[in-house]
Amino acid sequence: MPNSTPKLRTSLPAAAHAAVELVLKLFGYYLIPIGIGIVSLIALIFFHDEYRVAGEVPLAMHVSVQDDTRQLTPAEALARTAPQPLINTHETHLSEAPVWFAFEPMPRSGEQVIEFPSRHSLDVACWDGATLAPLGSASRAGAAGAVEAAKAGFVLRASPLPRQLLCRSGLSGPARLSVLQWPAEQFDKSVEQYHRKSGLLDGGMIVLALFVLITALINRQPLYVLFAGWLILNLRVGALSAGWDIQWLGQTIPSDWLLRSRSVTITLYGIATLTLYQALLKDHLAEMRYVLPMRVMQWLCMPMLAAAILLPYRMYLPLMWVIVVCCFAMMTIGLFKIIVESRNRVAAWFAASFALTFLASMAEVAAAALGLRELLGIINSVTAALASSLLAALAVAEQMRSETEKRQEAQEELEHAYKAMPVGLFTLDMYGHFLSVNPALQKMLGIHAFVAGRTAWRQFFTESSWTELHEQVHAKAEAEMELTSRDGSQRFLVSATLARSRIEGVLQDTTEKHKATEQLRFMADNDPLTKVYNRRGLEKEFVAAAASLAVGRPMALAYVDLDRFKLINDLFGHAAGDEVLRQVCERIGTMLAGGQQIGRVGGDEFVIVMPETAIPLASIICRGIVDRLGNTPYRVGDKAFHVRGSVGLIEVVPDMAMKDAVSTADRACREAKTGAGDGLVVYERGADAFRQRAAELDLVARLSGPNATDNLLLEMQPIMSLKHPEESLNFEVLLRMREPDGRVVPAGPVIAAAEKSGRASVIDRWVLSTTLAWIAEHADQLCNTRFVCMNLSGASLNDERFVQDTFDILGRYVHVASRLCLEITESVALHDLDNTRRFIDQARNFGVKVALDDFGAGYTSFSYLKELPADVLKIDGNFIVNINAHPANVAIVEAIVSLAVNLGMKTIAEWAEDAATVQTLHEIGVDYVQGWVVARSQPPERILEARSSASFIKDEDLLELLRELAAPAVPHLASVTRLH
Repeated sequence: MPNSTPKLRTSLPAAAHAAVELVLKLFGYYLIPIGIGIVSLIALIFFHDEYRVAGEVPLAMHVSVQDDTRQLTPAEALARTAPQPLINTHETHLSEAPVWFAFEPMPRSGEQVIEFPSRHSLDVACWDGATLAPLGSASRAGAAGAVEAAKAGFVLRASPLPRQLLCRSGLSGPARLSVLQWPAEQFDKSVEQYHRKSGLLDGGMIVLALFVLITALINRQPLYVLFAGWLILNLRVGALSAGWDIQWLGQTIPSDWLLRSRSVTITLYGIATLTLYQALLKDHLAEMRYVLPMRVMQWLCMPMLAAAILLPYRMYLPLMWVIVVCCFAMMTIGLFKIIVESRNRVAAWFAASFALTFLASMAEVAAAALGLRELLGIINSVTAALASSLLAALAVAEQMRSETEKRQEAQEELEHAYKAMPVGLFTLDMYGHFLSVNPALQKMLGIHAFVAGRTAWRQFFTESSWTELHEQVHAKAEAEMELTSRDGSQRFLVSATLARSRIEGVLQDTTEKHKATEQLRFMADNDPLTKVYNRRGLEKEFVAAAASLAVGRPMALAYVDLDRFKLINDLFGHAAGDEVLRQVCERIGTMLAGGQQIGRVGGDEFVIVMPETAIPLASIICRGIVDRLGNTPYRVGDKAFHVRGSVGLIEVVPDMAMKDAVSTADRACREAKTGAGDGLVVYERGADAFRQRAAELDLVARLSGPNATDNLLLEMQPIMSLKHPEESLNFEVLLRMREPDGRVVPAGPVIAAAEKSGRASVIDRWVLSTTLAWIAEHADQLCNTRFVCMNLSGASLNDERFVQDTFDILGRYVHVASRLCLEITESVALHDLDNTRRFIDQARNFGVKVALDDFGAGYTSFSYLKELPADVLKIDGNFIVNINAHPANVAIVEAIVSLAVNLGMKTIAEWAEDAATVQTLHEIGVDYVQGWVVARSQPPERILEARSSASFIKDEDLLELLRELAAPAVPHLASVTRLH
């Protein structure tokens, strides 16, 4: 209770002040404007009009139009006008011929003046009708005597007035000639009224235009600049109708400019009106498909402006009337369509303005063309100019209101978006204090109570981050940087710019994105299963480690391959295999020293990069890896597995590419898998493997060039028939390459290099065409040749372009193609059975024979054999070379021979090295034999010198065997053959 009195005392002055403010606002906003309006209305209705005039009397006159170019004397003119009837007005209908008229003033007391009010009158001259004495003359340029320019026309001040007057007037445009008699003091008051109304119109319209122009400049609104110009032109059009256009801002317009200024003013008013129309309603016009009529009106503007400047006023006016009526009609129709379809209030106000202007224009045209002057008492260009300006101002005001509402809506949406934006938005002063923040930023930074200007950047980020941000926004237009929170738990990306001495920015929480990026970066270089490096990561480590080779430091690389790992996946599933791989990496990792990195390059293959590690130390580490991998079982659940590993270790030399190092280490690993080195094979610097690898790379490079076949040559190895050794000369074509030093390289390295370089089909194409060309050239000398064998690589057989080229080549040598026997490796044939069968069928259409090479060496499936229409089976040499040492080999070869006989195929045994092997093959029933015991490969010219394949035999035991075979004997097996 004691505290209530002070509160009451402090509230009373505040309440009194609020009441005073309310009363002042009531007066300012409501009472004063309403009072001004009421007083103005009372003044217009009841107060005395200071400029009200009366006493003008229209005079009847006799009118004669001078229709010839001869200059009439006043006497002649008076004689012509006398017979004419009396009329009050005369319309020129655009005629510019001089008009003579005679009239008699009314006898009235007091000083009288005669007014010629036509605004289209250019000059007036008067004479005393009785004496024909000149009273005076005047034009827009000057005056003499008793005649002078007044208001829109001229006035005669003669005291006393003659009883009869004769006058001549020159007029231009749709002129209306009339004569008024005034008391002198009333006429002077009407002149004051004329200038007052002119000043009011000019001043009011100019002030309004200036207000609109200043508003446009302040708000940077081109539309309002256009409206200000339109208001001035509207003023001039209204002044033209009232006859006030002879002056501008109180200054008289030169008479030479007057008519031209009227034409140009009307045209510019039309252009401004059309432009304002389009600016206010362009969106609605586009929706109405009203574009074409608007374009037509736009194209008419420039010709109309040219006509206004070049054509005489009397010729310009009819053209202007037609175009204005048509354009205003189309524009008005468009406005009403917009009003009906869109209910647009801007269009409604503008339509009302146009309707008034259109009616005023039509009234002007009708009055000028038809003489309907009574229309001008209702509506004319003056009232139309004022009313249309007011209505157009309302249209522009409505447009401003609409735009203001849109800006307010946009601002509200912006504020809503500012609050709802999921990223943090902020404004900082130049001292690092937050001036504004959105809710998202408050949530990111954990701001519970934000106080503008007191919450500082340094509360959440380091001092150095503020310094860097401050420097960046001053150094460039936009700054972007990554930040970490003070406790390091969050990461952010900030984008900021300097605006009005403030820092406007966006803050994004990139913590999860950073974690995902780090995870992606890890996954790009690491194996997702074992987490060790993948091939890409290993390449980076290898490149970094290889840099130390240049300064003489050692480096080693190991290739690890697991044995029997596929069985774990096949028998126990991939989950068990994946767990074993993880344990393998853990075991290898425990054996590695710092800086040595392991990477997974295949399913169960790993590469270890060992920088700054000499071969002796690397050998010890790799031996430990072999033991560690194989000596302890791997436990997965309730299962245990033994997995053995083989390691190939090489010493890396300077300038050695990683792919070459890995390939060489892989070769060493494959050697270790054969049992050599007890699971570890080491290639030190200078080992044969490096030289072989270098030679292989050189061979690949040569075969990749444009002259891959330049140094290739062919040799032939005879194939001897065991049935009739002396009767046939058959052989196999073997590829060779001659080195620059004359050394001959065998086919194996050449084919391997060709397949690695992707040039196997080029080599096979060359061998095929060269072989057939050689056979065709020496066909007469090869009369005992039944077949010539030629190998096709798997890469070529799967190359559709090579297959097509093969058939093209066979087509060119179709007369000798029947002697060709194409050898296809069994594994290649079974890889794509359908493709192989299609190739064999098409090749046999040319008479070519087909042999399955190395039969029995692969995973032979006899069910596939019946699907391949081959002619020959070439038994793999591994069964032949030691056939007498292994009885199983004899059984296998005998089974293959029996199968071939039953399928109607011939058999060829490779790698026959002695006479005992040939004898066994004969006893089994093999048809042909090939090997060094018969002959090594021969140059083509040696083949041409021989009669049969047996001609090359030098082994005495084999020769003795052939003599025994030549004796008649019961054949071991009978078969039908196509090869004989």
